[in-house]
This record gives sequence, C-alpha cells and structure tokens, in this order.
Amino acid sequence: MARLVALNKVRNIGFMAHIDAGKTTTTERVLFYTGVSHRIGEVHDGQATMDYMVQEQERGITITSAATTCFWKGRRVNIIDTPGHVDFTVEVERSLRVLDGVVAVFCAVGGVEPQSEAVWRQADKHLVPRIAFVNKMDRTGADLDRVVRMMKERLGCRPVLLQLPLGKEEGFDGVIDLVNMQAVYYDGQPGSEPTLGPVPKDQLVQAEAMRVALVEAAAENDESLLDRYLAGEELSPAEIMAGLRAGTLALELVPVVCGSAFKNKGIQQLLDAVIDYLPSPLDIPPMKGLLGEKEVPCPPEDDGPLAALAFKIINDPFVGHLTFVRLYSGRLATGQQVLNVTKGHKERIGRLLKMHANQREEVKEVFSGDIVAAVGLRKTGSSDTLADSSRPVILKAIEAPKPVISIAIEPAGREDQDRLGRGLSRLLDEDPSLQARTDEETGQTILSGMGELHLEIILDRLRREFNTKVNMGPPQVAYREGLSKPARAEARYVRQSGGRGQYGHVVMEISPLTRDSGLVFESRIVGGVIPKEFIPAVEKGVREAALKGTVAGFPVVDCQVDLVDGSFHQVDSSELAFKVAGSMAFKEACRKAGPLLLEPIMAVEVVCPEDFVGAVIGDLTSRRGRVTNLETRGTTQIINADTPLANMFGYSTDLRSATQGRATYSMHFSHYDPAPAMVVEEIVGRGRSGDKV
Repeated sequence: MARLVALNKVRNIGFMAHIDAGKTTTTERVLFYTGVSHRIGEVHDGQATMDYMVQEQERGITITSAATTCFWKGRRVNIIDTPGHVDFTVEVERSLRVLDGVVAVFCAVGGVEPQSEAVWRQADKHLVPRIAFVNKMDRTGADLDRVVRMMKERLGCRPVLLQLPLGKEEGFDGVIDLVNMQAVYYDGQPGSEPTLGPVPKDQLVQAEAMRVALVEAAAENDESLLDRYLAGEELSPAEIMAGLRAGTLALELVPVVCGSAFKNKGIQQLLDAVIDYLPSPLDIPPMKGLLGEKEVPCPPEDDGPLAALAFKIINDPFVGHLTFVRLYSGRLATGQQVLNVTKGHKERIGRLLKMHANQREEVKEVFSGDIVAAVGLRKTGSSDTLADSSRPVILKAIEAPKPVISIAIEPAGREDQDRLGRGLSRLLDEDPSLQARTDEETGQTILSGMGELHLEIILDRLRREFNTKVNMGPPQVAYREGLSKPARAEARYVRQSGGRGQYGHVVMEISPLTRDSGLVFESRIVGGVIPKEFIPAVEKGVREAALKGTVAGFPVVDCQVDLVDGSFHQVDSSELAFKVAGSMAFKEACRKAGPLLLEPIMAVEVVCPEDFVGAVIGDLTSRRGRVTNLETRGTTQIINADTPLANMFGYSTDLRSATQGRATYSMHFSHYDPAPAMVVEEIVGRGRSGDKV
C-alpha cells in the first residue's frame, strides 16, 4: 500500500493558548472550512467537536488533547487541540513532543497571558516552529499592536505581521494582506469566501511601511534574497513567503495573522499560513534515539526501520485501550509485530485508527510522519518506544510535570473497593501527571495532581465512567523540606546477636543547593575505609531517609550529601548495616543543618474591573499573597501576586463573590519558599495529632 499524500504535503500541528483565547473555537472553524464537519459546534453550547468529554461540554473548557485530520489545498493537516488550563499542562507537553509545528492563539484583548507564556516555553524546549493567530479582533479593546509588543517583551520572539486589520473592534471586517498588498474582506457568514480589493488609501502609507519590515525579515533568512533586496530589486510574493518560511523553520521569527474565529473571519488565511510557513516532517531535523550507547538519527523514511513514540493512552468505551503513536521512521500495518523497546517485550498491532476527536476511521497501514491510534498494545504506556527488533532504538521519553496538590480518597462502600482500583489504574495509565499511593499509616489512597480542577475531573470520571463512589479528604499540599546551612554527622549501626552481627559506620557532610537541584550524593571515600561495594547501600539509605524529612515528614530537596569517612568490620559489615547507618547519619545531619519547611508558591493573575481592585488585593493579602505587579488594560486591572498554594483552596468561589462574578483568575506553580514559623508549627502539630496536612 502506498501513502495517499506525499510526506512534504503533510503538516502535524497543534493549537495552543491560554484558557479562553478561542483555541477550540478556531479549531472548530478549521474543521468546518476544510469539510471535516458540516456544522459549527460552539464551546459555550457544549457542542464543540473537539471537546467530546462530558466534563468538557459541561465546563466549556478543553481538558484532554484531541486529534483530528483534515485536508487543505492538497495537504494533509493532522491537528491536535490542546487544553489551555494549567492543570492539564501534561497534555500540552506530550503533544508538543510529537508535533512539527504549532499555531499559538492569542486573545486580541488579553494578549500574552500567563498560560500563553507557559506553553510558549514548552514549545521553546522542544524547538517547535510557530505561527501566531491573534483572535477576537472584533472584541472591545482589541489591539493587535499591543499583542505584538507583548510577544516581543514577554516571549522574547520576533513577531512578523503578515496582515493589518481593516476596521477596529465591532467594525473589524477584514485584513490587509501585506505579502500580496491587497485587502481581504469577510462577510462573517459560515463557509463564505472572502472578497479581494485594493488597499484602502487611508491605510496605504502604513501598509507600505509594514511591508518594508516584512520584506526585510524575509530577506534576512536567504542570502540570495538579501543580495537582491540590498541591490534594490523587488521581491515577488513567492520569494517573500519562501524567506519567511525559512525564518520560521529556523525559529528566527514568528509570522502573525489575525481574525475572529467566532465571527468566521480569517480562518482561510490562517490555514494558508499553516501550509505556507509551518514544516512538513521533511523540513525539521530527524528525530534522534539511542541504540545502545550511540545516538542515531531516525529520518522520516517509509522503508526505513520503525521508530515510533507512544505519547498518549485513552480508554475508549467502544474500542477499548487506544494508544496514540507518532511514527518518525518506517511504517505500521495491521497485524504487524513490533518491539516495545522501553519495556523489552513484543506487541502485535490489532487495528489502526485515524481519529477525529472521538470518531474513528480504520486504516490498514500508516507511514513515517503519521499520527495514529493503535488498538491491541496492552502493555505499552505513554512515552514507550516502538521499533523493529533488528534496530531497537529508544526515543527520548516525555517529561511529566510533578503534582502540586493531593487529596485523600477511599471507597464509599465495599462494592466500590475493586472498582476504585480498576478505575485508578486506567486513569493513571492515561495521565502521567496523576499519581496515587497508599499512606502506610492511615491506609488511605493519596491522589496527587496538578490542581483542584484536575482532581475534580478525575473524581468525576471515577463516578461516571467506572461507577465508583469515593469519599474525599481535605487537600494535602506537597510541602518539601530544605536546609539552611552545612552540617556534619556520624552514625554507627552495631547489632550483636548470637551469630553474625551487623556493623556499619559512616560520616557524612550535607549542604544546601540551589533551587531545583534535587538530592546529589557523592562519595569522597579514600583508602578503602568503606569498601566500594557498600557505598551504594549508604546512598540507598540516604535517599530513603530523604523521602521523610525531620521537620514534618516531607521529602528533603536541593541537598548535597558527601560521604567522607567511616569504617567497617571484616565479618559483621553488610549492605543492610550500611544502609541503616546512612539513613541514621542523614537524619542526624538534617537536624543539625537548620531544616526548613518549604511551601509551594503559586503565581496568580487576576483580571478584574477597576471597582474591585481593593477587594481583590485585600483578599490576596489575607491569604499571605504578595502583589508583584498591577497593570491597567483598558477598563480592567491585571493583578499579579505570589501566593502560597495552601491558602488558595476555594479561591474561585471567593473571587466570584467579591467581584459579582466579573473577575477571572489563573494560577500556576512558581517556586518553593521557606514557610513562616506559624505555618511550620501548625503543620508539625497536625502531624503529631495524626491529622492530614
């Protein structure tokens, strides 16, 4: 079987944005204009095609990334619509890992908002080329120039305007295409084609000046174009587009288009920009993987050895276990046997499905550059590599963010016990940012996630999809423990019984490290005072002890541990003895090192009318928040504050009450800070009384 579309005509793209920038609405218009859907689903009605989960339809937000395929001007465009809420950032992370290009959607009023920055940094990390779509140009307060300035200042990129708006706010009815120097008018009717005309005279001077900047940006990325431009030659639209494409692929610039998705304005031009400026799988450096100790490329060749990454797992109620796979090299066919290199076992492909949100189209074979859902991969998880047995290359895994909030749950009745276990197992397979463990002291299940909404959705899914009722305990904050000064400690573990005894003796030094350094263990043993075969046991004891610190039993982080001295007994020394001695010495050193309780601090942004600024700031201050910035945008105020997570529970309800429902806020993890003495006393007191933190 041959591929239907040449690889250079394939685009694997995603839509990313801050929540409520209009990303899913834009995707819905793309599906309508490309003929995939024959009606336009609206987010506010719960009818959006890509928001197919019940929880998404009820809340009007995207929770899980959804994949679909459409065609535009002879090109296949594989699209992943990602969530904009920070609680579901793992969906953005794993989508960016497998995409070739991204459309960043910005609100023309809000501009570059906190989650816009977060997802932009994620795209930077994965070196993904981007174009920008400034949406909601019809809204009061829309300002394209301000959004472009914010992109420069906050994102550190070089935005290049391809269009200028015709009309402002409610009068927005088209754009000036700066590449072709023509006016493009929209009537706002679904499916209607735009009409073309000359650039209005009152905007001609501005358009010509902006086109000069556009041509300069294009010429800078192609030496032959630059020579001709400097010689005073006129560049054709095709040459300008080629230069802009080269700059986009090299991550030197970001083409910017604008429109109003809800009013059906600018979608065709956005699709043209996707085709013209975002890469095909052939335009980006080949994915690299490890073959043993050697790094090898996996170029997008259909006849090459298979190299594919499983990046998402879902449990479909009709099909069962679905594994989303991105093929970097080779091909996959129904019935084919593949090697899961990550887990070291073989799997057989049952069926291959092209997904359209939650609709499925069965295919027999897929090729390099494709994104597909496979049925039958029972033991393959997110981040696993699939390859040929003859070339077991392993691709870099997807990094899942660490949870910041926990709750205690338990089954409501005996009949819910087994269902809870099965349901959690499936949800944990789907979501790498979700963690579950059993508290050894209480026997409760501790569920950890990225935020209140994240855990709320998980509990709702347990109830609806797995018919499981659970009782929930109060949220538990993921505190950490740190050190304030260096310390040295010695521990000797000696046990003597009737037969062989136990002997382990270690001396270690510990010191604080900079933020996010983790725990670093080093051996500075010389002269064999501790045999090298016992040193890993000391490290194991240290790391186990670090999981429960000396202040309130939370993990110790950002700590350097140096094993400097010790002794051993020829007969009685053992790995167990040195492991216990290592644990004892670490705990003693921590007690001497000025231990600190560290609490997670959240970066909070509140958007509210001017009338309520005092009430909002007062409320944040009462939550131990520290206001870091106050900015005016039109008739609204933007309040930025750093606030402890422990004081932010239930904030959405309080904010609505204080502002008559007119304010909105977003929140994401920022850093850990030492907790004040009163908080330490409270948490230590809870721990002693057996209460949950």
